[in-house]
Amino acid sequence: MTAPAPAEDRTRTARRPLLAWLAACAVGGGLALLAAGRVWVTLGTAGGPAGAGGGSLTGNDLVAWLTPAALAALAAVLAVLATRGVARRVTSVVVALLGAAVAAGAWDGTRGGTIAAAAAGHVTTAVTSAGHISVESRAWVWPVLAAAGGIVLAGAGAAAVVLSARWPGMSSRYERASGRAQTGGTARVKDADRAMWDAIDEGDDPTA
Repeated sequence: MTAPAPAEDRTRTARRPLLAWLAACAVGGGLALLAAGRVWVTLGTAGGPAGAGGGSLTGNDLVAWLTPAALAALAAVLAVLATRGVARRVTSVVVALLGAAVAAGAWDGTRGGTIAAAAAGHVTTAVTSAGHISVESRAWVWPVLAAAGGIVLAGAGAAAVVLSARWPGMSSRYERASGRAQTGGTARVKDADRAMWDAIDEGDDPTA
């Protein structure tokens, strides 16, 4: 069995931190998307009839750009794989900024002013006429998870700015295969030329 070439060993070694980085980005983005769709705040009514509920607000209700920012961050992660050099670093900065935006959105979703504005925009007229809308309960786990996902994305983007120059790109395998094919073609041309000169040395006419 032929041992792998040193270049292939280096590629495999460089691919390991890239795979770990991708896993971290997937976890961070997944946490943010999961948390954004969950109920963060349950509303109630004060001064209204018994049993009158005020509804509930998800993370997306509270911060409309939370899910778009997380999806954009994941798209930027894929762009990091498809780019090289300065473009890769710039895209890594975008991942970091979008991750920070997700974390900031999670914090903003816990503010009283944000909750009041979202409640005014999502509750029905029937509920508001029943009494004053108030916060009945909060599920703190979801904004915390959303913030954690954003922090992971921000940290991954910052790490990629420094480390991504050592990572292989999506086209590395195809470039290696193309290089091997070109090398093989050059060798075949050289062999044909050598055979022609050998035939001339022996007195044969290669054009016959």
